[in-house]
Amino acid sequence: MAFALSQIHAGYGRVPVLHGVDLAVDPGQMVALIGPNGAGKSTVLRAATGMVRPTRGTVRLDEVDLTASSIEDIARAGIAHVPEGRRLFPGLTVRDNLRLGGLRARVHGRSASSRREAFGPNSELDQVLTLFPRLAERLNQLAGSLSGGEQQMCAIGRAMMSRPRYLLVDELSLGLAPSLVDELLARLVQVAAGGTGILLVEQDAGAALEVCGYAYVLENGSVTLNAATCRWSGGSGRASRSRIVPWKTNATALASATAARATMIRPRSSSRCSTSVASSSRSRRRVRISRRSRDRLPPEGSGA
Repeated sequence: MAFALSQIHAGYGRVPVLHGVDLAVDPGQMVALIGPNGAGKSTVLRAATGMVRPTRGTVRLDEVDLTASSIEDIARAGIAHVPEGRRLFPGLTVRDNLRLGGLRARVHGRSASSRREAFGPNSELDQVLTLFPRLAERLNQLAGSLSGGEQQMCAIGRAMMSRPRYLLVDELSLGLAPSLVDELLARLVQVAAGGTGILLVEQDAGAALEVCGYAYVLENGSVTLNAATCRWSGGSGRASRSRIVPWKTNATALASATAARATMIRPRSSSRCSTSVASSSRSRRRVRISRRSRDRLPPEGSGA
């Protein structure tokens, strides 16, 4: 009983991005998907939710094949997507943004009156406001006027309004202070404890591995490594940042380490290049000077 992607190939037009991606999320499990910019992490989520149509492979929820399903049908099946950059409606209030997330809730035969009651007492809205009390103070405020952290809370709350079985979160920490990231991760842990499976795409590998029980490393559109995070935490079941860093340095498949190594290599490379260019310029300058000096010498036998 899981949400699974099997041998997913996808891209944009004639540009392939994903090459046989396999991953799975169980109910109540938190799974991290980490890797450098351009690895295809966001494309994985888009392929999983129907925003990008896979050219090969399957997307399954339990035993149901969702590969060819529409975005709406995938949402109704219980898959919610929190996109990178929040993507709220800035001209609508927080309340209206949240209500929009519940319009396609999996009502499963509920009557029109019961659907209207979904915005009353003990509704999904109340549960979201319990999860994010700060939003209760901002219900009538325009979403565009919220801080970055509050907008991320609103985006997660909007996804939770559909009562998803699985929540896909793209770049949770983008543009946020570390304290806010820790607060949001703690809320996601609460969501997972309620039985919702979570796939977390995150560039901050340390933050993601602290709360996720399993992780996949995506590099150049392919999964290069996957393992339980207890392997990186010494078996404690919780990965600390101090323990993750040495492992990252030694694992050549880890995408963020690859990016870090590239960053460290570039200055030396460019330094060598500039040094060789400078030495070459100096050599050419010496040749020009020696030629000018030679031209100034009197001709042989002139008696000078």
